[in-house]
Amino acid sequence: MFDFVQERKRFVQIVLLLIILPFAFFGVDSYNKSNQSAALATVNGSEVSAQEFENALRQQQDRMRQMLGANYDAAMFETPEIRKAVLDGLVGQKLLMANAKSAGLTVTDEQIAEVIGGVEVFQENGKFDKKRYQTVLSNKNMSPLMFEAQVRDDLLSQQLREVYIQNGFIANATTDNIIRLNEQQRVVSVATVSFQDFMAQTKVDEAAVKQYYTKNAKEFEVPEQAKVEYVKFSVANLMDKIDIPSADAQKYYDAHVKEFEMAEQRQAAHILISAAADAPQAVQDAAKAKAEQLLQQVKQNPASFAELAKANSQDPGSAMNGGDLGFFGKGQMVKPFEDTTFSLKTGEISGLVKSDFGYHIIKLVAIKPASVSTFAEVSAEIISKLREQKAADQFAELADKFNNTVYEQSDTLKPAAELVNGKIEQSDWLSAKMTPTGFWTSKMLQAVFSEDVLKNKRNSVATEVAPNTLVAARMLEHKPASVRPLAEVQAAIQQTLMRKQAIELAIKQGKAQLAELQKGGTPTVQWAEAKAVSRAQRSNFDAALTRQIFQVNQAKLPQTVGAETADGFTLVRVDAIKEAEKVEDGKRVRYAEQLRKMIGEEIYRAYMEDAKQHATIKSNLPATPAAKP
Repeated sequence: MFDFVQERKRFVQIVLLLIILPFAFFGVDSYNKSNQSAALATVNGSEVSAQEFENALRQQQDRMRQMLGANYDAAMFETPEIRKAVLDGLVGQKLLMANAKSAGLTVTDEQIAEVIGGVEVFQENGKFDKKRYQTVLSNKNMSPLMFEAQVRDDLLSQQLREVYIQNGFIANATTDNIIRLNEQQRVVSVATVSFQDFMAQTKVDEAAVKQYYTKNAKEFEVPEQAKVEYVKFSVANLMDKIDIPSADAQKYYDAHVKEFEMAEQRQAAHILISAAADAPQAVQDAAKAKAEQLLQQVKQNPASFAELAKANSQDPGSAMNGGDLGFFGKGQMVKPFEDTTFSLKTGEISGLVKSDFGYHIIKLVAIKPASVSTFAEVSAEIISKLREQKAADQFAELADKFNNTVYEQSDTLKPAAELVNGKIEQSDWLSAKMTPTGFWTSKMLQAVFSEDVLKNKRNSVATEVAPNTLVAARMLEHKPASVRPLAEVQAAIQQTLMRKQAIELAIKQGKAQLAELQKGGTPTVQWAEAKAVSRAQRSNFDAALTRQIFQVNQAKLPQTVGAETADGFTLVRVDAIKEAEKVEDGKRVRYAEQLRKMIGEEIYRAYMEDAKQHATIKSNLPATPAAKP
């Protein structure tokens, strides 16, 4: 029942990386105090505190910041929709955990210890190290007690979730039918009735242009613009002035020599014949027979390994490279594969190795022995790291002073720039409605176009635009919002109206041709070369037109369907049907696995919706975030 725990070590690592709290915990007492803040929601009497919400919101922000990089905009998390989604997620977690406990599900201390003990970040030389465990958690501002409670709750919730997800069921006959429908193809010919062919027939007078201009004035609005000078304060401002003596770097190296150890790595190539662990026995037997046949060929001619891998391996990531997986260390491959690879000699080829992925034939290509980088090899890296650490410390010390200087000497940015060794730069024209880019985030643009900056001629607030990066700005020039004059946009309006007329003419002709074709007529239509499309690979057809193509009467081909498009009208003649090939066992297994998972997810969602319907849930989430002092 608890087998899933054994497979969740990477899951626990992710939990660890994403838990970021704004204050330090000190045992049970402070944990209890942290939950005494005002509740933003209750689930059957169980509270979701403001602190829990802020933690969850910060986790989502960190994920998005990592995903989007320079395009990340913190303002997206200030919308009511995002805030509600985060709170709904917490409510769901509370409900799921409570139901798991009510169902009698448990995760024992031994299981928690086994899972955490298997997390690589907590290990020294491949074994769990308590001191390292405490250090890693301390760096995340967590106590072991808090982390273990979090892991227990998450695993408990995951256990109940998987009860539903793993119970998706689909019959083979249904799977075969879905494969047939999904892979069945229609052979079609396409004709496009384009607006461009009708542009010469259009006519737009001056009165129509003026009328359009009057009715659509917002189209021609130019939003207010501003050009500012600004100071950017980041860790980079401080780096040039920080010197790290070689002795300090040597001291760091001596104290952290394990950081520069490189464990033994091995380069291997493999041939994989896929067979899922839960595949029918017939599928597994067929995969094994094929793998044994390939193994015999490899033994007869070891030099042919790469060519056989290219032609036969069912691992698409390595097959094209002759099965080469590159160098890897222990803990990076599934255990049967790893155990075999680390038992081989260079150039040696294994027998068949069974894993959850199927049957492997492994060749050991090379061994890179364990080593320790010398101080000379890593001194530059250490000095750079220490310089960054020191700069980060100085940044934290100067951030408040920078904020205060910007605010207290609000008629100039010069003192703030001098304080942080920065320089005053000028922006291009900015717009309050521009797409956020670089450090001109939504929050920064909001600060630039605030009343204090525009009307009172003061410095903007120092705004965090990225981690450890603050920007303050001051107005140089301002252009109020305006409407472009008619003379400036007249030609563009004329083109817009002509295009609209031409599209209407194209649609009219397309519909007329479609009606004639469907009645058996033969209008002049330029059909393109026939091509095959499926539901999954539908060329550039939208979903509605694809649906029409696959709904035609198969007994009365050819048939023509059509639809309006942004550029006119598209006619599609369905000439023939190509049925999917016979369903192989391997394909059926892959489809069935995906379908079972989809059905299981739907069962779980239905369960959660029903659970919410029967729960007493109250939300007190403010529409906007509370103002920060």
